[in-house]
Amino acid sequence: MTRPTPKEIEAAADVAGVPVSAEVATRISNSIGPAFEGFAAIAGTLPFDLEPATFFVVQAAKVTKKAAK
Repeated sequence: MTRPTPKEIEAAADVAGVPVSAEVATRISNSIGPAFEGFAAIAGTLPFDLEPATFFVVQAAKVTKKAAK
């Protein structure tokens, strides 16, 4: 997980159908870059079961026992 460059931001925005100027891409890169740097230490260590596509499966699962109070 590396800090995205303005060029990568421009490419991603174009693919999403929301093209941005070079100046805006630089501003986006500078604003989200620290978040990428903050997570760099744990990048690749999070379990795949936290992947959001399983959200609906978990939400639809029936509860078989009530939690103890």
